[in-house]
Amino acid sequence: MKILHFSDTHLGFNDLDIINYENINQREADFYDAFSQIVEQIKTIKPDYIIHTGDLFHRSSPSNRAITFALEKFKEIESLDIPFILIAGNHSTPRTNLSSPILKIFENFKNIYVSYNQEYKKIEFDDVIFHTLPHLNDDSKALTQIELCEANISESKKNIMMMHCSVGAWYLMQEFGEWVYPTNKEYIFSKMDYVALGHWHGFGAVGKYENVYYSGSSERTSLNDKRNSKGFIFATLEENLTIEYKEINIRAIRQKEIDCEDFETSIQNLDVGDCLDAIVEVKLKNLTPLSSIDIQNKQIKDIFPSAMSVSIKREFKKSDSNSDIQNLEAISLEEYFLEHIKEESEDKEYERLKSKVQELFSKYEELSYDTN
Repeated sequence: MKILHFSDTHLGFNDLDIINYENINQREADFYDAFSQIVEQIKTIKPDYIIHTGDLFHRSSPSNRAITFALEKFKEIESLDIPFILIAGNHSTPRTNLSSPILKIFENFKNIYVSYNQEYKKIEFDDVIFHTLPHLNDDSKALTQIELCEANISESKKNIMMMHCSVGAWYLMQEFGEWVYPTNKEYIFSKMDYVALGHWHGFGAVGKYENVYYSGSSERTSLNDKRNSKGFIFATLEENLTIEYKEINIRAIRQKEIDCEDFETSIQNLDVGDCLDAIVEVKLKNLTPLSSIDIQNKQIKDIFPSAMSVSIKREFKKSDSNSDIQNLEAISLEEYFLEHIKEESEDKEYERLKSKVQELFSKYEELSYDTN
């Protein structure tokens, strides 16, 4: 039995305010591309079953574009005549009963089976039972639903448990309302042939369990997620469980450092050859207040012309002396503010704002003088 397990595709996610040639947010398009790659792999591998363990969409009320894209791809999967089982995650589950669950739109597909009502659902085939536990907003219901799952374990068929949750504190995503699976019910895992998990965005086995896996997300919903590896699980169930992780191509994150104590040399030694279409994060280290004003963001971004985006983090040098404080005091607040505006504005906009800022600081000085 061959099973393709993927999760946390977060269709409709967008970030960075970069628009591509199709007038779509580039990061949103990246998530569609990742999903399309997995669909192409499904066509090649032709597994016996396909499972998705939650957060198909990034929001419980996704955009028309995200819904349209999903429907088109699900039609492609439907045409393969392979059972496709998917459950709701916390991002795809409405927080109130006033909203209809988005996964309901797939109920009319012949080969697609959905579980979204915040309760256990058994999805049974000739050779396997999928024990589905979608995201639960109400933790008090969890114990009852887990007991229903345990009561339906088959002795004559394969048993696959599907959940969208954190199994232990290590796998918390620090999100509102995430469900934590109770530790005292983990013994059920040993009764399953495979436990397929969603919610945690990294691939891997869970603790001591050899049959419990997160497939990870198909793309990054945060730039704090530095994993350059994303993909899906190809699981084979024979006498033993075999897990194969298959990577897809995603946009790279590159991290660079510039030592501002030797600024010119550090820039000359930078390797920018791996930054084509990448998200680049640059750390400026050993900065002083004066050198920070001299170094503009545009100057740094121009070093990486082939990157999709460049973000800059400034790290100031620690010093026991008072020289840095004195240097900082020597810079007027007005000058510092104008430098910031100049860096972030176009020339014409800067000239307009400059006069306003100078006027405001002039009034501030007059008020301070009168007060004194």
